[in-house]
Amino acid sequence: MGRKTKGRPINGWIVIDKPAGPTSTQVVGRVRRALDARKVGHGGTLDPLATGLLPIALGEATKTVPFVMDGAKTYRFTVRWGQARATDDAEGEIVATSDARPGAGEIQAVLPGFVGLVEQVPPAFSAIKVAGRRAYDMARARETFVLAPRRVEIARLELVRIEDADHATFEVDCGKGAYMRSLARDLGRALGTCAYITALRRLAVGPFTEDHAISLESLEGLGHSAAASGAVLPVETALDDIPALALTESEAGRLRCGQAVSVLARANRERLRELSSGDTVYATCGGRPVALARYEAGDIRPVRVLNL
Repeated sequence: MGRKTKGRPINGWIVIDKPAGPTSTQVVGRVRRALDARKVGHGGTLDPLATGLLPIALGEATKTVPFVMDGAKTYRFTVRWGQARATDDAEGEIVATSDARPGAGEIQAVLPGFVGLVEQVPPAFSAIKVAGRRAYDMARARETFVLAPRRVEIARLELVRIEDADHATFEVDCGKGAYMRSLARDLGRALGTCAYITALRRLAVGPFTEDHAISLESLEGLGHSAAASGAVLPVETALDDIPALALTESEAGRLRCGQAVSVLARANRERLRELSSGDTVYATCGGRPVALARYEAGDIRPVRVLNL
């Protein structure tokens, strides 16, 4: 007799407004228990001290996680001037100090240099691997290592307000792989001082905003009720930025079976005029998700079939 699969087959996204303290993995575990969900994963890690949006994928939505992780993100963070910490946030030990405190004019003057494609060295305490080992493990062991700079995209960086002489708050729109702790550290250096993040909140990730969010405490209070299921967003919510392609029943059937669908016929040209070879499309039939597919040389080839 085969082993019984634990949990309910729930498909969709639930966006948790993560509190400070738990890790992203711990939040996933609490969501799994709250919903009794069979399969759960998250769409982009948040540091334990960070708050804000942590999209959680359930069931078939786990197949769409890369599209959320690759999406644009918005953060708000507060910087503490005059101190550097080993972790580039409030958890680490102080490793440097400075008496310099930048004013609003000085801050505004350096911000344009951080917008666009910029080189950024990740924090030493990060999950990046060095020779097969996590950087944070090596940093905790006080081993010497070097992290290579990476090119990341910062679309917007704005000074929100000066809190006091020691603190300033910023908002940023960025692409995949940008570290706010590194950004705070580098801002301090550019301003002739040192700095670290004291507070970090994610305001948006991919198609998800604060309007979609529910607190972890509220979700756990709902338990396995119908109200909890009502907080689950459709799988396709994560695919808003991907071109949709409506298929016939027969085309959808072939795609579900892993077969390519030829769409070279004259009648299909209107459906395909904005696609280029290699583009990913979200295939539907009768308004229901069918698969994530790739358009290649006149064919639609399935990449991930959605069993909904």
